[in-house]
Amino acid sequence: MTYPTRKWLLTAGLLGSIAAVPAWAAKDAVIAVASNFTTLDPYNANDTLSQAVAKSFYQGLFSFDKSMKLTNVLAESYQASDDGLTYTIKLRSGVKFQDGTDFNAEAVKVNLDRASNPDNHLKRYNLFKYVATTEVVDPTTVKITLKQPFSAFINNLAHPAAVMISPTALKKYGKDIGFHPVGTGPYKFVTWNQTDFVKVEKWEGYWKSGYPKLDSITWRPVVDNNTRAAMLQTGEANFAFPIPFEQAKVLEKNSKLNVVTSPSIMQRYISLNVTQKPFDNAKVREAINYAINRQALAKVAFAGYATPATGIVPPSIDFAQTYPPIAYNPAKARELLKEAGYPNGFEATLWSSHNHSTAQKVLQFTQQQLAQVGIKLKVTAMDAGQRAAEVESKAQKESGVRMFYTGWSASTGEADWALTPLFATASWPPTIFNTAFYSNEQVDKDLADALKTTDRERKASLYKDAQDRIWKDQPWVPLVVEKLVSANTKNLTGFDVMPDTSFSFDDADLK
Repeated sequence: MTYPTRKWLLTAGLLGSIAAVPAWAAKDAVIAVASNFTTLDPYNANDTLSQAVAKSFYQGLFSFDKSMKLTNVLAESYQASDDGLTYTIKLRSGVKFQDGTDFNAEAVKVNLDRASNPDNHLKRYNLFKYVATTEVVDPTTVKITLKQPFSAFINNLAHPAAVMISPTALKKYGKDIGFHPVGTGPYKFVTWNQTDFVKVEKWEGYWKSGYPKLDSITWRPVVDNNTRAAMLQTGEANFAFPIPFEQAKVLEKNSKLNVVTSPSIMQRYISLNVTQKPFDNAKVREAINYAINRQALAKVAFAGYATPATGIVPPSIDFAQTYPPIAYNPAKARELLKEAGYPNGFEATLWSSHNHSTAQKVLQFTQQQLAQVGIKLKVTAMDAGQRAAEVESKAQKESGVRMFYTGWSASTGEADWALTPLFATASWPPTIFNTAFYSNEQVDKDLADALKTTDRERKASLYKDAQDRIWKDQPWVPLVVEKLVSANTKNLTGFDVMPDTSFSFDDADLK
């Protein structure tokens, strides 16, 4: 579908004026990020970055602070029934959407009805699939009844996808809401040039007195790591993430910049399409795991700002299991390939979900490592549009994905969201992101049962069993857990990278 470009494309003259004006004029913060945005509808985005940008104009009932601690936002409080099926939520009163529509229980119902309806085919449906009904008790009280007990439900409502969109805007724009965002957030949407930037500006009607402190934010996708770093040096950007790891020490010497290293729940991995030859062979998958030197990868591609993966869930996520390091053993890899019927190796394709410089280094490193055991790779680094079209939107029989380098951060802070979207049979694309097309009945049962219990020991046992089985089956090549490196001009304060690679900028200000 073609959308009329005049609604979000700036004229060449205005683009020129943005380039000519210093980044700090009128408190306009310029934020340089690593990838384009796929949509401004968080319910229909699979990437954290698009959801992070949407925090400019959207808010949810709950959220996480920069330490991933659960906080109230549009909700003041909640109560869960003893059977775990009903959640009664008290809402903040006096809040309006940016188009003047009242935020109330009816607005919550409209959004959750949309999110929990499978017929809408929203990418984040799995977060809301257990919602049976949403009822308006009174203007500031909403009652949500679940189909079954779901112990991570409030965490799901704090996920950056679970925002409140103006019902008036939803009715007006329908499926095109991703180009016309209207929320209750501190900034209102101005324009989206799909190849260059998203611009938002201060909304005077924001419900939180004294906020926002910035006049505007310009979000600039800058794929090349070095260019992002250079923009900080020249003053073209106030904040950049991620910083090229190899340049962190250089930027630290600039007296006008702060370089910040923070903890991460971002796991990097290569999924292997287990429904397709040769990756349907367990020995081939095991061979690939032996063929990659993770310690060297962390140094070469991440300049040491990463640690080799110790499992399929980052250690800081609740219920994560840790396993002995996977040894680098190319001789063992060649032996396994021979046993699997591939004594001379084979040819395959490796796609990457991003095309920034670090991803390119990972592809090149993997290509070189696997060549040493006879596996010849063709590599393709995708932009956001390619990823959405080729990976996220195609079912198993249509999918061209074989080996896929990507990453995942469990933005609910719970093991469920670190496992279910990536390993459950029901999470095969285009539903969500199980790009290995992995399926194990007992794993599915473990993950489902873990959500039905509030008994912590029982939950831990189920998540351990699921992870043990997945680790043994090896549908993935777990690589590293990243450290997050960002940098900002010292006159920008209150802008932080969160452990899930999203951003916290409620208190952002330019001095």
